[in-house]
Amino acid sequence: MNILPPSLGIVLPCFNGEEILLKTDKKMSQLIEKMISLNLISNESIIAYVDDGSSDKTWELIQKIIESNKNRLGIKFSRNFGHQAALLGGTSYIYQKVDCVITIDADLQDDISVIEDMILQFNHGFEIIYGVRKRRTTDSYFKRTTAKSFYGLMKIMGANIIENHADFRLASRRVCENLFSFGEVNLFLRGIFPLIGFNHTIVYYDRLERTDGKTKYPLKKMLAFALDGITSFSVKPLRIVSLLGIFIFIICIFLTLYSLISYFYLGTVPGWTSITLPIYFLGGVQILCIGILGEYLGKIYQEVKSRPRFIIEKIVLGRDN
Repeated sequence: MNILPPSLGIVLPCFNGEEILLKTDKKMSQLIEKMISLNLISNESIIAYVDDGSSDKTWELIQKIIESNKNRLGIKFSRNFGHQAALLGGTSYIYQKVDCVITIDADLQDDISVIEDMILQFNHGFEIIYGVRKRRTTDSYFKRTTAKSFYGLMKIMGANIIENHADFRLASRRVCENLFSFGEVNLFLRGIFPLIGFNHTIVYYDRLERTDGKTKYPLKKMLAFALDGITSFSVKPLRIVSLLGIFIFIICIFLTLYSLISYFYLGTVPGWTSITLPIYFLGGVQILCIGILGEYLGKIYQEVKSRPRFIIEKIVLGRDN
């Protein structure tokens, strides 16, 4: 159990968030001041804003916030690298400066009041604290259904993820150090953290209604994110293709026998056997071969891609950083 209050780093990824950013900083400032007064965290705690290639005035507002506040910093990406890269980029810069890092979206739909509970759990020895939604009543029926299907599919595919957990979590410095030993380019942090291990727990909260701005995760992005999650943590889709090829190949054998029986005993139209037999046979063989190649390609794909996960264009430090 910690004797001195820990220093906390909070990473907030931002993308076209000019409508909400000033309100977000005000709420985060109030929370930080409250936790410092309660001796829950030290006064060396940091708030880091990561501009993930915004096209509005987000970066200008971040700079304004940093100029007028202490213990703030801003990170500007050279372009839009995505939400997961923004979380990783902010964490990579501050985790060595603090005892623990919390990641949370800048729209603050995740209830920041449970950050106090996270710190208390951290002080009791937990190194990863997951923020998990109690219920999804604020979501539309479509979003609730697709989210439930996504978590179910991920479990079937063998990925160990926390249901109804997004990217609102606390991680100790040691966890962050181990996080950066994972070198994959296709980032799916919800799947990586459970792989790290260490002592972990969950705090539950109710997700709040959006008051400003628009969601940055339309259906297209959610589908792409789900696909990244599945392909990053499971080769089962490739194995399914292989099994499908084997299944079709077996069917092909029976259809070959049927074609020969039809030719010799049922008096089929001349040429029918010579057409159908190659179709059945070659179709099964091709899918089987594609599946086998896919198994090896999947392994190579996971190992050799080494593009940079993000590129930092500019870092602006506030007072006392």
